[in-house]
Amino acid sequence: MALSKPRDIIFELVGAYFNRLYTSPVRTKAVTSCVFATLGNLISQKLSGAKYLNQDSLVAFALFGLLIGGPVPHYFYMYAQRYLKHPMGLLLVERLLYTPGFLALALYMLARFEGKSHEASRDQLKKLYWPTLTANLKYLTLLQYINIRFVPPVLRVLFVNMVGLFWSVYLANQRAKLAKDKSARN
Repeated sequence: MALSKPRDIIFELVGAYFNRLYTSPVRTKAVTSCVFATLGNLISQKLSGAKYLNQDSLVAFALFGLLIGGPVPHYFYMYAQRYLKHPMGLLLVERLLYTPGFLALALYMLARFEGKSHEASRDQLKKLYWPTLTANLKYLTLLQYINIRFVPPVLRVLFVNMVGLFWSVYLANQRAKLAKDKSARN
């Protein structure tokens, strides 16, 4: 009995992913976002040289991806693409309206999922929001344009999740720096 070629396994996995994306798009996007957000946080912790994994942070990113990071963008793009036919119109609405609100929600909910109080979550949001939004608009706008303009709709979720992996690493690093600065001051 011969083992399957790695290429065949990859094709089977991609086929299963597309099948699930077609039959259960919200669930598939939620699970995929959960996996990529958790993996991004894990990579961030490893790159920062953490001796022990911050499990609260891992759980927070997983919950965020599962409950918010997959479903919210799904519905935003589903409705936005109905009304905004031109790619530049969609890009402008996404960058100028959706991104600032979604980022605020993300920063606040990540802190809440870690078990922080409303006040602590709000304080963290105040400190991280503008630098993170600026970085998002600066570094991710071109990637969003490529996604909206050139990536076929069926592959956009995968593209966004791959970008999201790197964004999760960045976001986790920013939050870790803030926590380290706060503990150094205390």
